[in-house]
This record gives sequence, C-alpha cells and structure tokens, in this order.
Amino acid sequence: MSDPAATHVDSLPPALRETLKRAERLECWNIFWTVTIIVVMGLVLGQSQTMKTAWIEDTLGLVPPIAFLIAARMERKGARSRKFPFGFERVNGLGFFLAAVALAATGALLLWDSALTLIKAEHATVGSVHLFGRDIWLGWLMIGAQVYAMIPPMIIGRKELPLAEELADKLLHTDALMNKANWMTGAAGIAGIIGLGLGWWWADSLAAAAISFDILHDGLKAIRSSTAELVDGTPRALASAEIAEEAEALEAALKQRYPDATIRLRETGRLIRAEVHGCLPPDEPFDAQGHWPGKAERNWRLAQVSFVPPADAVSNDSTEAE
Repeated sequence: MSDPAATHVDSLPPALRETLKRAERLECWNIFWTVTIIVVMGLVLGQSQTMKTAWIEDTLGLVPPIAFLIAARMERKGARSRKFPFGFERVNGLGFFLAAVALAATGALLLWDSALTLIKAEHATVGSVHLFGRDIWLGWLMIGAQVYAMIPPMIIGRKELPLAEELADKLLHTDALMNKANWMTGAAGIAGIIGLGLGWWWADSLAAAAISFDILHDGLKAIRSSTAELVDGTPRALASAEIAEEAEALEAALKQRYPDATIRLRETGRLIRAEVHGCLPPDEPFDAQGHWPGKAERNWRLAQVSFVPPADAVSNDSTEAE
C-alpha cells in the first residue's frame, strides 16, 4: 500500500532524485549568471532597438529556471492530500505552459515593436561615453556586453540538456535550448550594432525583429507541446510537439500484448499512464513496469497501466494495476 504522505519525488528511483537535485543547483547558477547579464546589458542599452530586444529576451530567460525551481520544490514537498489526491505530478507541465505563454506573448509584442520601427523608419543613434579619460563609442561596449551575454548560457545549456533527457523534463529542456540558442541572439545583436555604426539605420531594427521572431517561434512550439499534456494528449517529444518515440514504442508493445484492446496514453509530468480499453486484466501477478519496451533504467516513466473491461463484462468498474 502506498504511503498517503508520499510525494511524487519519493516514487522516483534514487539516482533520478540525485539528477533532479543537480538540475536544481544548475538552475540556481543559471539565475545568478542571467542576472549579471541583465545588469551588464542594461548599463549599455542606449537607443538601440537590438539591445533593448536582447535585454528583454535575457530578462525572459529568468522565467523557465524560476518556474522549474518552483515546480521541483512542489514535487519534492507536495504530499498527496484530500484536495490533491494525485499529488503534484503535473506541476512541472503547468510551469512549462506558463513559461511558453509568456515567451510567445513577449515575442509577438517585440516583433510588432520592431516592425513598427522599420515602417516608421526611425533612426536610432549610438553616441559616445567618456570613460577612463577618453571618449569611447558606446557601440564597442554594446558588442562587449553581447559577447559576455553569449558565454554563460552556452555553457549552462550544454549541461542542462543531458539532465533534461534523463529526467524527461520539458521545462528544463526548453530552458536548455533557449540558453544554447543565445549565441544567435548575440550574433544578431552584434550585427545590428555594427550596422548602426556603418550608418545602416535599418540594421538595428531588422536584427531586433529577427531576435523577436526567434522568441515567438520558441514560444509557439512550447505552447503546442505543453497544451498537449494539459489536455491529456499522447506524450510528446522533448524538443517538439510530435509524439515521443518512447510513447510510440509503448503503444506498439501494448497493442501486441493486447491485440483486441484500444490503447490510450497520457502524460502526467515526467510519467506516462496507459489505459487498455476493452480488455480484462491478466490473471497472473501484474507488473506494470514490466510492460515498458525500452531500456530498463527508463521504466520508471510508466507509472500505471489501467484496464477498462468491455461493456458486457461482469464488472462495470475499471481495474488498475500499478
């Protein structure tokens, strides 16, 4: 009998709990370095549309790690109760959805702002600052800030990817991809600033529009994937809204074992739950995780296999095996 005071994390393998702790520590460092980038970028914003857009994107970069840490804490501390009988398995998916909506909405607003600047042909200027007794073009400081803003996210993103795959964590995976892709933002920002220096007034807004479009694209892709989980869709892949390979393999394995049944899969956070409709459960002792078709170390993902007997069965109640 399961402990009613147990949390979602308590049911995970010990090695996975350690991985979750490593991911939490990494996200704390992620927040620290992101805050330093926001400060550095904010000091040299000037009138550049590119710098403004890049700064907002860096600020947005705080949303996924903060959402991940809150979700991880709720998973770790949130015991099952009368009000929440299933615990907080899906809180990670909720955080993923909220981060995706914020990302897409901000990307759309920034893209509109950049397009409006191009249409109005507004000419931004980059002046000089007096530093160390000399006048220095502010553009050089902007470029230096963009280069600095590229380095921590690339390192952290590389470290996050394997942890996200091990944890089957879409929120962490999205954050990793955003961090790894920040070099594109930096490169676009540097190009826009150099364009301003060469007198190409449109280069700044064009670079800002490219960054905004990238933010919007990531947000919309994340919304598709996160919404699928919230409406009990078939489990999706980490990096896209396509059905996950593990889900495809599990469905095929269950159909092979129960050929006359209808198989339904859904995802609750990191876990997959399967329903076998139109079939009675087997008479022999049942091991749900023994139905997992992939690597044994990943069988923790299959949390439940439920059997829903046909309508003409003696019992009208579904029988579950965990």
